[in-house]
Amino acid sequence: GIKILGIEQNELPLVDFQITIKGGLLLDDINKVGSANLVSRMLMQGTKNKTPLELEQAIEDLGSNISVVTSDDAIIVRGNCLSTKFEETVNLIKEIMFEPRWDVKEFDRLKNETIESIKRSKTSASSTASLVFSKLIYGNENIVSKNTAGTEESVSALTLDDLKSYYVKSFSPQNANITIAGDISEDDAMDVFTGLEIIWKKTDVTVYVPKSFKTLESSVVYFIDFPGAKQSEIRIGNIGLAYTHPDYFKATVMNYKLGGSFNGIVNLILREEKGYTYGARTGFTGSEFPGYFIASAGVQSNATYESVGIFKDEMTKYRNGISPEDMKFTKDALIKSNALRFETIGALRGMLGQIAKFDLPYDYVKDQEKQISEMTLEELKDLAQKYIHPDKMVYLIAGDKATQLDKLKELGFGDPILLDKEGNLIKN
Repeated sequence: GIKILGIEQNELPLVDFQITIKGGLLLDDINKVGSANLVSRMLMQGTKNKTPLELEQAIEDLGSNISVVTSDDAIIVRGNCLSTKFEETVNLIKEIMFEPRWDVKEFDRLKNETIESIKRSKTSASSTASLVFSKLIYGNENIVSKNTAGTEESVSALTLDDLKSYYVKSFSPQNANITIAGDISEDDAMDVFTGLEIIWKKTDVTVYVPKSFKTLESSVVYFIDFPGAKQSEIRIGNIGLAYTHPDYFKATVMNYKLGGSFNGIVNLILREEKGYTYGARTGFTGSEFPGYFIASAGVQSNATYESVGIFKDEMTKYRNGISPEDMKFTKDALIKSNALRFETIGALRGMLGQIAKFDLPYDYVKDQEKQISEMTLEELKDLAQKYIHPDKMVYLIAGDKATQLDKLKELGFGDPILLDKEGNLIKN
């Protein structure tokens, strides 16, 4: 029952493939967040018959690259190898996936590493702002608001048995797909992958995708204090669309001139004209569950209020639509970039990954080009008014409270609310 999608591409003697198992963070217990992440890291720390060093050597001997990572909605096993080493690489991946070592010493090491990494991230205004923004958008009780790495507390409490429980529950073939691109025929690829049917047994697990999300009726300003910070991190946005929503791709096209590229309005003003930042962007995220619309930049501390005001003003103006010249620029840039988007086998495999994950038509890229070319100025304006609401957004700033907080009261959204670095309310 595992869906396999492939593209044969013979320019180089290479194969790029990925086994995607739906779940990831979505299957974490909300009180034990970090389990999925540690499972994926533990799988690379040896097998029943190989120590971590022996596994590393076996991968090196093949000249292959193998990785296992956790995302918000999947655990992803990826391999890249010479086509002559494909079968051996897949066999090694089978060993990694189905014969984990569960070494106690490695578990303790990875656990401590993860906790230290979480602590370090709290010293970064950028990392903190992004994580807290997600909590403000989704709400603290929603699993998708969490960091896949977990928190210091949740990771500290995890045991090896917790990881084994997650592994047994989540590694299910009915939630998996395989995508492959490169110098290999369909028959040869299927011969190698068919062996999975013998060793990979179904488990009784359902991955639930969050359905309910809160919406904002008015904008709220939040502030996280990083005393003495020379730069402020700005995150502005609201709940958006799922990737599967009919308007999702159109919304990304609509956003392109606002902040979807280097030549977007917000970057041209904040970087090129004002010199406040190295980069300012706006965009939509989305998976099987709604993502969010986000405007973001790291700006000079003394330009915090002005930069937030520029974001707010430009989003407001954008709701009135764009010029015919800007529409032509958007269409030309997006359609021409497609010619280069799928040059590598990694990019081809990535396209197949989208098809498999969202059950898209095989020619979805052509459909997207059609949507770009047929978009009218009126449709773009309607989309902007439907999905960009500067008066109903979270405005989050991480920076120096002593010099920047008071000025933000002038935005017109009330007094900023102080949060700690976990996103909790600081009581006066």
